[in-house]
Amino acid sequence: MPEDVGREIADALGTLLKRGTRVRLHRRLTEGLGEAVDETTYPVLSGLARTGPRSAADLAGEIGLDRSGVTRRATRLEEAGLLRREPDPHDRRATLLALTDAGRRTVDTTRHRLAAHIEASLASWPPEEARAFARQLHRFVTDGPFTDS
Repeated sequence: MPEDVGREIADALGTLLKRGTRVRLHRRLTEGLGEAVDETTYPVLSGLARTGPRSAADLAGEIGLDRSGVTRRATRLEEAGLLRREPDPHDRRATLLALTDAGRRTVDTTRHRLAAHIEASLASWPPEEARAFARQLHRFVTDGPFTDS
């Protein structure tokens, strides 16, 4: 494999993972979903959808925020009825953040928007290339350098 392939992928990932890139995408996905749902609270909703109920500290590590940032955002989402706090069954002193049904519907809406945005951006690709890219990206994420193993 040519050694510049790794560099090309690293450069593309750098652009994809830039905070500005994520913020713009999150704004687009959350547009019109209510005052509590925006580019700052979206990672909390999305993280809980991926992980299930979590403490603010555990979720913070998952989504790259500090605990107090998660707590502030969770309060906004709780006030909007999108998440709830519930007792941790394993630690009576702890509280877990969990999506409500309305929160799950909001996440479903953002995921549909994201899928549509991706499909629109690939519309000019031959269908077999788009499918191959999807398979290869999935393989890279599953088996590549970012796995825990």
